[in-house]
Amino acid sequence: MDLSKVLSITGKSGLFKLVSQTKSNFIVESLTDGKRFPAFSHDGVAILDNIAIFTDEDDKPLGDVFQAIYKKESGRKTPDILNNNTQLKSYFEEILPNYDRERVYVSNIKKVLAWYNLLIEHNLIQPDEEKTDTAGAEEAKDE
Repeated sequence: MDLSKVLSITGKSGLFKLVSQTKSNFIVESLTDGKRFPAFSHDGVAILDNIAIFTDEDDKPLGDVFQAIYKKESGRKTPDILNNNTQLKSYFEEILPNYDRERVYVSNIKKVLAWYNLLIEHNLIQPDEEKTDTAGAEEAKDE
């Protein structure tokens, strides 16, 4: 899954696909309604590939969190639990058991699940292929 071309913009709901980039701005397309418009770096543009979730150990990249949700839901959308904080926390704990409960707020969990559902709607999340370490095995044989 390539999240390097999917953006979040502060103050705007939903996600945006990067269409083009210039020195001073980005041309983005809303995944919600397909409208295109310019976005500037001072607008608070964040590339999803650069976002991570706080855990008790290392931060977990958002793509890994999306993959965990994808596996749990077998490629479908998440259940409609966005209005129940207890269910949200318990669901997220199943996905990422060691998430930092002091720094990851319910609003963050809602946003992650809403983003996941939007990406699923647009077929932007596919399962990661099983990574076989055949190259490493071949190198070990040669030594």
